[in-house]
Amino acid sequence: MRARRPKHAVLIIDVVRSTALADRLRPALLSRLRSLSRLHLAARRIRLPYVVTAGDEFQTLASAPGQVPIGIGGIAGRVMAPVNLLSGEAFILARGALESVHDSTSHRFEALTALRANTPGFDTIANTVYGLHDTLVQNISEKQWQTINAYLKTKRVDLTARALGVNLSTVSRNLKRGYLRQLEETVATMTEFMNRSFPDCT
Repeated sequence: MRARRPKHAVLIIDVVRSTALADRLRPALLSRLRSLSRLHLAARRIRLPYVVTAGDEFQTLASAPGQVPIGIGGIAGRVMAPVNLLSGEAFILARGALESVHDSTSHRFEALTALRANTPGFDTIANTVYGLHDTLVQNISEKQWQTINAYLKTKRVDLTARALGVNLSTVSRNLKRGYLRQLEETVATMTEFMNRSFPDCT
């Protein structure tokens, strides 16, 4: 009896509105990805450093399906850096998912995230939940993002208010209008759902 090949979670990211950045994009992206790779590898969010695969696109292997991969499937051969030299079902599915984000006819709304795993029911549920999540994300203002990012560092409203130089009610209002609790609940629920759906994902 043949052993089942493990599934892997491939993440391919395309920088939104990258044409506006033009020539400045690649050096800035490479620099940012080096520091993000160190942080995310240390936090065990990813398994391999991020690699730029096109001018405004980069990819990696997520450490688990709950890290919001966009393609879940097998990988041909041994898993090793650099990630852009790997191939297999997971990469094909991730590429198809990314193309569906760019294809305005694939969704009835503007999507930022798409997942594919060729698993009955999973793709539909995951993409519906992340479609709702993306709708919320696109309606968050710059001020609300600033408050959310500051809050995520401290996890305390009073320290966030002090860091931003605003009062407590402003922080609370920005977190509420920035849908922080809904976003956190989505991530927690989808992480559990993905881990249950793909317990053999390495």
